[in-house]
Amino acid sequence: MADSLKIGCLGAGCWGFCLASILAEKGYRVVSWTTKPDLAETLNKKRTHPFLPEHRTKGDLHVTTKIEEALEGANLVLEAVTSSGIRPVMERVKGVGMPHCPIVITSKGVEQNSGLILPDVALEVLGPASQEWVGMLSGPGYAEEVIRGLPTSVVASAYKLVTMQRICETFTTKTFRVYPNSDLRGVAFGGALKNIIAIACGISKGLDLGWSALASLMTRGLHEVRKLAVAQGCKAETLNGLSGMGDLCMTCSSATSRNFRFGTLLAKGIPPEEASKQIKMVVEGAYTCLSVLQLSKKLQVAMPITETVYKIVYEGLPPKDAVKLLMQRPIKEEMQ
Repeated sequence: MADSLKIGCLGAGCWGFCLASILAEKGYRVVSWTTKPDLAETLNKKRTHPFLPEHRTKGDLHVTTKIEEALEGANLVLEAVTSSGIRPVMERVKGVGMPHCPIVITSKGVEQNSGLILPDVALEVLGPASQEWVGMLSGPGYAEEVIRGLPTSVVASAYKLVTMQRICETFTTKTFRVYPNSDLRGVAFGGALKNIIAIACGISKGLDLGWSALASLMTRGLHEVRKLAVAQGCKAETLNGLSGMGDLCMTCSSATSRNFRFGTLLAKGIPPEEASKQIKMVVEGAYTCLSVLQLSKKLQVAMPITETVYKIVYEGLPPKDAVKLLMQRPIKEEMQ
C-alpha cells in the first residue's frame, strides 16, 4: 500500500514541493529536505508554499533541514534542486549512504564543463552500481497547474526498465499521467535545451516581434535541440514527444515560464543578474546555454539560437542587435 512507503524529496522549491504534495496526497509518507530553516518551518506550519499560496497540502508531508532524515528508510528518492546544485547534493547523498531504491532526477539541465546530462552526473558521483536505480521525470508541467490537479502528461525514463516502471507507477495519478520512454538521454536533452529556446522566445515577445517570429524561434529551436541530441546518440522521435516538443511548446509560450519571463526582462534592457533577481527563482536556461554551447562546439553542431542567447546573457549583446544577427545568417535548406 502507498501509505506504507516513504518518499525522500531533496529540494523544497516549487516543483519539488508540488511533486511531494501530490505523492503525499496519493498516500505516501513524504519527507522533504531543504537547506532553509525558515522555509521548512513555514511549510510544516502553514502547509502551503510561498510561491504556491493557493494550495494547502494534504497527506503525510514533513519538511526537514536534515538530509539524513529524508533519506533514511526511503523507498524512492526524488531530486528537485537545480542543475548546478545536483553534483554537491549527490555528494551529500553518497556521504549519507547510497540508497538502494529509485533515485528520480527532476531538474533539467546540462552540467557546465563536463557536458553531462544530470542523470549521468548522479551516476558519476554515486558510482556504477547506482545505474540500477537512477531515472528521470521530465516533460511539460507547471507546478501551479499540477498541484491544482489540472490534467498533465510527462515522461519517465531510467537506465533500467524496472526502475522506469517504478517511477511511472509511483507518480501517476488521476490527473498526472506518466508515460515511459526508454531514451533517457533524449528525455534529458529535451528538458534541458528547451529552456534556452524559451529565453529566446521571451526576448522575441519582449521586443514585440510578433507571433510569426515566435513560431519561427520555436520551430528552429526544436531543430537545434534535435540536432545536438541526435549527435549524442538520442532518438530523434524522443525530441518530438512530451520531453521535447511538448515541454518546448509550454515553456516558450507562457509567462508562467521563468525562462520566458527572463527573456522578456532582457528585452527591456534589464541586465541578466537583475532579471534573475526579479524572477526570484533559478533560471535554468541561463546556466544551460553555456553548457550546451560548450558541448555543441565540441561536437561541431551549429546552434545559432543558443549561441545568440549566450552572447546576450554572458557578453552583453543587445537583444535588438541579436535579432539582426540571426536574420542575416545564410539561408540553408530547412532541415540542415
